Amino acid sequence: MGFSERKMPGICSVVLLVILFAHYSHGFYLPGSYMHTYSTSDTISAKVNSLTSIETELPFSYYSLPYCKPLTGIKKSAENLGELLMGDQIDNSPYRFKMNVNESLYLCTTSPLNEHEVKLLKQRTRDLYQVNMILDNLPVLRIATQNGVNIQWTGFPVGYTPPNSNDDYIINHLKFKVLVHEYEGTGVQIIGTGEEGMGVISEADQKKASGFEIVGFEVVPCSVKYNPEVMTKLHMYDSFSPVNCPLELDKSQIIKEGERISFTYEVEFVKSDIKWPSRWDAYLRMEGARVHWFSILNSLMVITFLAGIVFVIFLRTVRRDLTRYEELDKEAQAQMNEELSGWKLVVGDVFREPDCPKLLCVMIGDGVQITGMAAVTIVFAAFGFMSPASRGMLLTGMIILYLFLGTAAGYAAVRLWRTLKGTSEGWRSVSWSVACFFPGIVFVILTVLNFILWGSKSTGAIPISLYFILLSLWFCISVPLTLLGGFLGTRAEPIQYPVRTNQIPREVPARKYPSWLLVLGAGTLPFGTLFIELFFILSSIWLGRFYYVFGFLLIVLLLLVIVCAEVSVVLTYMHLCVEDWRWWWKAFFASGSVALYVFLYSINYLVFDLQSLSGPVSAILYLGYSMIMAIAIMLSTGTIGFITSFYFVHYLFSSVKID
Repeated sequence: MGFSERKMPGICSVVLLVILFAHYSHGFYLPGSYMHTYSTSDTISAKVNSLTSIETELPFSYYSLPYCKPLTGIKKSAENLGELLMGDQIDNSPYRFKMNVNESLYLCTTSPLNEHEVKLLKQRTRDLYQVNMILDNLPVLRIATQNGVNIQWTGFPVGYTPPNSNDDYIINHLKFKVLVHEYEGTGVQIIGTGEEGMGVISEADQKKASGFEIVGFEVVPCSVKYNPEVMTKLHMYDSFSPVNCPLELDKSQIIKEGERISFTYEVEFVKSDIKWPSRWDAYLRMEGARVHWFSILNSLMVITFLAGIVFVIFLRTVRRDLTRYEELDKEAQAQMNEELSGWKLVVGDVFREPDCPKLLCVMIGDGVQITGMAAVTIVFAAFGFMSPASRGMLLTGMIILYLFLGTAAGYAAVRLWRTLKGTSEGWRSVSWSVACFFPGIVFVILTVLNFILWGSKSTGAIPISLYFILLSLWFCISVPLTLLGGFLGTRAEPIQYPVRTNQIPREVPARKYPSWLLVLGAGTLPFGTLFIELFFILSSIWLGRFYYVFGFLLIVLLLLVIVCAEVSVVLTYMHLCVEDWRWWWKAFFASGSVALYVFLYSINYLVFDLQSLSGPVSAILYLGYSMIMAIAIMLSTGTIGFITSFYFVHYLFSSVKID
């Protein structure tokens, strides 16, 4: 009775929280930015992001081309750490709209194009660069019909090159369509995680919030040849007659030295039934959805089936061996040890210190840090805390999580070090190595890539100021927290081995084939769970597509953890059965070898799916980032496999009666 009375306050609290959540959840929306409402004729300003291309993967500033500049001058928007690392450079633009006012406006006419400007415009056009505009935090969407199917892209091209022609034409007239939804303050509570920060519209603000919401932003790009003598008489934002997009090339604006290009735009406001919380649905609608879902489900079923078979066989084998071993008397055991071979014969060597113990501890520590970062990030993203409306938030969140998980990395590495060595001596060196191993590899690769980007004058290059910020975060947050974790690891009890280790190591029987072949082959099973999602992730990174199926990514992550654990355990058991007690590194690479297949698949994706990628610079960038991804996956999956195998071996030999 006393137990139930003690539990009652906790139960009541949970019930109360559930009731409160249910009361408010009908009007609660989490992902996205803070909702803006506009009254008729309110001014709305569009912003421009970096020019991007799937052919070069080198972003450039919008104003690196001879576009019209705002009257108030170019002003950069505040960018978070993730946006800077992704090469985003968001500036204000001269494009401005008035809510619910349809108009056609003139912007400016350039001075005659010089040789450098013509060369740059032609190069950006031939490399398929896209102009990325943002209105109320929504990227501009371009919709085209091909073979009766609507295809959508974010952004619009700098220009175009007609088939069988050496001439290039610039996009200088934009037809915008802004979808708006009338909002009347109906009691919906909205919390945002967008660029303006967290915010809630309360009941007191509902009347103020009434107005029109922007729920869509589309564009039809055109190339129109204007008479520069007529256009130069106009001033910015003067009205002019709407134009139709010409189909004839002689009526389009050619890119040629001495040409003066006039920029104009039209805007049309269209009322829509789309509500503000659903406005990102058009962007997150993934191509080939049925194939994606079917492939993921198929992988889940196959891998679950195989893992179940392996697990059942493994349980029966171990239980039978243990039962036979424990039922024998001492004389029979001695006779059995002489006659039989197997994992029981390596009882005096199974916990012998592995080769390069410090490196193993360091890699396990970094693996714990990366796995924790990935797991927490995917869980938060799956629950909608990292909306695509919050540009750079995913990468920023990952970096912050990685920094603060240094404590876990230091603790895991030093505790394993104490277990292997039996002493805390050298824990500072281990902690420092953990703090510098993976970040150091990433830093070296990024520095090399950054020099390449600097040479190309790309906005993807990390500024010197950001370099110092990253170094400060590394040495002022990550390193101290890793050392703190290492110190806590020295205070924790080392894991006690269930058996003693012999002084003289047992000779490992010769094998017909190298055991590392089996280890490398084991990585194919975890790769089978991963490669479908890997395709979509690579497409989102390199082809500019949105990726927002984090719910399925979370399921794949859980399945990957299970498969890595089982593959490593089974392989460890197989090595012990052939009297090979050197299982430490093999347990790590049995699951960690999936990284090799990930990197090979990345090369395959580069060759067959990124055929448009042009130039050695782009290929080097791609391979550099793929190498970072593969190393992170190796450390993460290897750590999962090693920790599972360690506790399996510990449990296996603690179950054997040793005299």
